[in-house]
Amino acid sequence: MRDPAPWQKKYDHMLVLALLFGLMSQYLFVGAAAGVSAVLFVGGFYGLFFYSIKGRMGGFEKWQGQVRSGWLLFIPIILLTLTYVLYNNLLFRQLNLFALFGLITAQTVLLTSSSVKPWYSGIFYTELLFLALIKPFAFVKVPFSILNDRWRGTEEKKTRSKLGRVMMGLLLAAPILIVVIALLASADEIFLSWLLEIPGVITKFSLGNAIWRLIVAVFFSFYAFCYIWGLLFSKAIDTTETAAVNPQAAVLKPSGRIEMDPITAGTLLISINLVYILFVFIQFSYLFGAANGMLPEGSAYAEYARRGFSELIMVSLINIILLMCGLHLVRRGSAAAEWMRKLSLSVLIGCTIIMLVSAYSRLSMYEEAYGFTQTRLLVHGFMLFLGVLLAIAMLRIWKEHFSMGKAYIYVTITAFVLMNCINLDARIAANNGDRYERTGSIDMAYLSTLSTDAVPALRKLQAEQPQLEQLGAVIDKLQEKSQRHSKWQSWSVSKQRAK
Repeated sequence: MRDPAPWQKKYDHMLVLALLFGLMSQYLFVGAAAGVSAVLFVGGFYGLFFYSIKGRMGGFEKWQGQVRSGWLLFIPIILLTLTYVLYNNLLFRQLNLFALFGLITAQTVLLTSSSVKPWYSGIFYTELLFLALIKPFAFVKVPFSILNDRWRGTEEKKTRSKLGRVMMGLLLAAPILIVVIALLASADEIFLSWLLEIPGVITKFSLGNAIWRLIVAVFFSFYAFCYIWGLLFSKAIDTTETAAVNPQAAVLKPSGRIEMDPITAGTLLISINLVYILFVFIQFSYLFGAANGMLPEGSAYAEYARRGFSELIMVSLINIILLMCGLHLVRRGSAAAEWMRKLSLSVLIGCTIIMLVSAYSRLSMYEEAYGFTQTRLLVHGFMLFLGVLLAIAMLRIWKEHFSMGKAYIYVTITAFVLMNCINLDARIAANNGDRYERTGSIDMAYLSTLSTDAVPALRKLQAEQPQLEQLGAVIDKLQEKSQRHSKWQSWSVSKQRAK
């Protein structure tokens, strides 16, 4: 592949500027009302826009004439933007959001001649809606294709310094680490307390705020890039190969599969694994009871053990996504790089399995404190399912020709059938009965929402615990369910046993 032409390199700069625009946007608006931030936001967008359209991005067909009306629209745009600095009328602040969006869209379309319809015709505004709300989503793959094109690179790029690829790995790891560290800190008080001891790192930690900032940054980055790209090109697929010969064609190589540089991928995995190894150390302490002496002052071990299982499940799902990317989206390198990739993925799986074991234990303690429900038992099953998938993935890492897809399909079908056959409601009733014997607490209201599958277990509990007078009403209610749809076509063993 040839070295990118100067006009092609500008796409890289355009993408970088879009990412910076997204980061700036979340900093300006998340947690703060619009004010002078509106001026900076609009100014940042126009900086990205005019940089992108300069010279039609490499000498493609020239504009057919920039409409004077487009330049005149700067007057209302500037004035409306300044209202956020000058005034504080809530109604107009909300209305101006839509007004500015419409005006900026109209101006950018006029300045780029993206519509041949006159601006005063009704069809022009129909095209505005299409260009602003629908067309950008046709180009969502373009930023990834640009990154893929640069990661593959030319022979000269392959000789670039390893430091640059390491920095790219750290850059890619940063947003993932933000989400992962936020989830882990929310899941474990000891881990959070250790983080808070690092001066200035997470002094104002907030899981929701971190995730929301990331979502806002990604949204503004991708939307701004894809919207401007849609103004520049009429087709959703562009190739660098054909663009060099025919400027009218696409500028990006069609992506069969995105492949990450092995050094970049290794840096990303190692960065995340370092955080996981620290967290796993805490989990081992928790699993063996030693965490009791490590808790922050005022924290109870029982409450610490019960919390955090949902966050650990989310982290495990993130790790599975990283695992799939590491298996299929990393370009094969030298023997040493390949060994490091496999080792990093194995560490990732090992840490994830320990997190699942910890989450499983925490959920068990949570059920002991608050009772057994269908959702909680399903989560138990889901964690076991994930554990099997991770074991299969570990085998696939070291055996290249092992068909992981076939194994996953078999395991998924088997797991689904098993969950259907274990008689979940009966197990819920039995488990809650056992819990009552240990704790003296039971949720009758929830038991009454179960299906007729639970009746035999509830009858057994009624015989063993005759003091539970409300249990009779629960059984009667479930028996009433068995009388419904009494036609022979609706007959089932469960209903018959309930009768």
